[in-house]
Parts: sequence; C-alpha cells; structure tokens
Amino acid sequence: MNPLARLMAAWGHDVQGSDRSLDQGHNTEIATRLHAAGITLLPQDGAAVTASLDRFIYSAAVEADTPEMAAARMLGIPMAARPSLLAEVVNQGAPGVAIAGTSGKSSVTALIAWILRQAGRDHTLLGGAALVGEGTAGGFHPGASGGAVIAEACESDGTLIGYHPTIGLVHNITRDHSELEPLRQQFRTFAQQCGTLVINADCAEAAALTNKTCFSYGAEGACDAPYEVIAIGPRRALGVLRLPGDVEVTIDCAHPGRHSVQNAAAAACVAHLLGVAPATIAQGIASYPGIARRFEVLGTTDTQIRVVDDFAHNADKIRAAISAAQAGCERLIAVFLPHGYAPARFLRAELRAVVPTLLRPQDQFAYGPIYFAGGTVAQDISSADLAADIGCYAAVDKDALIAWLCETAVPGDTILLMGARDPGLSALARQVFALV
Repeated sequence: MNPLARLMAAWGHDVQGSDRSLDQGHNTEIATRLHAAGITLLPQDGAAVTASLDRFIYSAAVEADTPEMAAARMLGIPMAARPSLLAEVVNQGAPGVAIAGTSGKSSVTALIAWILRQAGRDHTLLGGAALVGEGTAGGFHPGASGGAVIAEACESDGTLIGYHPTIGLVHNITRDHSELEPLRQQFRTFAQQCGTLVINADCAEAAALTNKTCFSYGAEGACDAPYEVIAIGPRRALGVLRLPGDVEVTIDCAHPGRHSVQNAAAAACVAHLLGVAPATIAQGIASYPGIARRFEVLGTTDTQIRVVDDFAHNADKIRAAISAAQAGCERLIAVFLPHGYAPARFLRAELRAVVPTLLRPQDQFAYGPIYFAGGTVAQDISSADLAADIGCYAAVDKDALIAWLCETAVPGDTILLMGARDPGLSALARQVFALV
C-alpha cells in the first residue's frame, strides 16, 4: 500500500490513510516516509472517511467490517482494492511491465529496476521490498507519469486478471495463497492480456501458458534465452545467460542459491526486451545489492555464527532459502515464523511433507510463534501443532525463540530466520545477531 500511496502523492494527488499497525506503534520507519511524502496518517477508526474523498483504496489484508470500509460503503465512495489501482498504473505505463509468479517476483522486479537505474533510464518502481540499505518501506521509485512502470503483480487476491502490461513475466506458479486450479485460471487470463509474455520454461505451469508473442528462459530444454548455473554458493551464485543472437551475459549474483541465478536470468530477459545493452545488464546484476529480507545476511557474529533474515513463507520459498543457506555452512538452524493462522492451516500438510526432506542430518528446524495482526481470524492452530508434525522445537514467543537459539547455536552455524508480514521480524533478526 505505501509505495502506491507515495506514488499518488508524487503525481500530485492529496493522500491520506490509516493502518492499525501504525496505531499500535509499529512500522515507524514507514510512517516517517509517508509523512515526508506529505501523506496524512490518521487513526483507523473510520472518522477520517468522509464524502470529500474521491477514491478509497484498500488492502485485501483488511477485513470488510473495519470502520473505514463500512464508512466508505455507507458514503458511496468509489472503492478499489490495492491491486486494481496498481494495475491501472501498470496499464498506463509506457511501457508497463508486470512481474508475476508465486515466488521471486519482488527480487526480479527490484533487479529490473536496478538495471534500468544503472542504464540511466527513467522509470517508476512499485515492488514488495526496498533495496538493502533503503529501509523496509517497500520497493519504490517515482518516475514520470506516463513513463515506464515496473511493478510486482500478485495473484493472492484474484486481481491478476486486471493487468494488461506491455511486458508480463510469469516466473513460476505453485500452491500458496490458494489451490492450483484457481491460480491457473488467473495466470491464463494474465498471459493472454500481455503484449509480450515472458515465461520460465523450467516451470511446467508457467511453460503451459500461451500468448501471440512469447519469450522464454530456462536451464532445461529449448527456450529463447537458456542459462547455465555454474555455482550456487557459498556466498555468491554464478551463471551465464545466452540471449538471442548468441550474446552471452554473465550472471554474477551477490546472493547464493540456484534460485538467485534464475531470478537474475528472468530480470535480464526483461531488461533485454526493454533495450538495455547486455554489458549494462551484466553490470547491473553484479552490482545489485539485493532487497530487504530476501536472504539478507546480517553478518557473522564474534562467535562465528552467521545470521540470515529471509521473507520465505511457503514451501517453495523455504526450500530455496534453506538450500542457499546450506551452501555456506556445515550446520543450519532454520526457523520459520508462520505469517498468520489461516496461512498456517493452509500450508500445514505441505510443510509436514516438505520440511524434513530439506534438512541434512546435522541441521535443525524450529517454529516461532504465529503472527497475529488483529481482527477476527480463528486462532485454532499453534506453532506447537506444526512442530509436533515433524518433531521439532516450537517457541511460545520471540523471547523463548531467542533463548533457544542462544543455547543451540555453536561456532560455524548459520541461523536462518524466515517469515512474512510481521513488521517486527527484521528487529528480531538483529536481536538474534546481537545475542548469539
């Protein structure tokens, strides 16, 4: 929400908004950035929703019976979900680029924008995460209205069908926010509405999509831009991408993992279609600092324990994060803090089946407390339930988790903290780094 709010303010609109996390004293950095952009922040009690508003934009994370939602409906203010406004911005871009897929889209979106920045190309960026060192307030860069737009397009609430981008990329399709069949229907519609569809040929679900104009990348089988993974770690991932015309682009990523090479290949293909020179693409990949909480290595402590903060929150993302971490350590201590009660229920069976297959005999896995943002969601599952499925430790709260990590970690270990939504996870990772 906040990058869109800041973009609307940058393009000359008067913007106000609310968030219960701000009312609770969380996300102060985001609040500061919003204030600096001239955006008025108000309590989430409905009093600020008046007939003077032209449009009411809401997040799918907000329940329909909140005071703001009720007031907007009563006053007849035109209402639109956040992705609908985002789709409007993308569809009006010249060009508009939408990056879709279950996993990796924040990283691919940010890397495309970084490459354009290195190429000196004006653009608007609307992504899920800020660059490392630029805070936690989402990926945002305000370009000129009517210019190029690079945005992350999410399928979580069914609104992917609203996008008609000049270039649309589908990186992968896996079970996350819903079962596969409804996801397939969304992605089919999205694919048909792209001017040029870019697809990951290594993902069977993505490769099955069609469009009059397609461009594919992949490490396996025939595609327009094949890439080769040379190394996945321990600190950097290396590969090479071959663009049409037998032009080679070196992929030298500052992050480990096979998925890092795949993300870079996807971004390179879009940059190529946008007319960026191969040498500039390679330089952009090599200098890319990464984004907040995507395998963000906080460092190695004085006790020689590496601490990594990561946004992983479904089976595929947890698999990628664990694999990348294992490439750089003899023993891994992986912790997952579920990002809500509904997601914990939805992912339970899959995590029970997948997590044990990811761990080496010496590795350890633990569950942290389930994040609760407020509202009326049923709290009928616990981290202890999830831990019982695989026989691992479950922390009742963050203090207990920190204490367990301090007792468990030894020199040479890597601690990987994974989770989404909870605005306190970055602070938790830094606290762990300070104490282990």
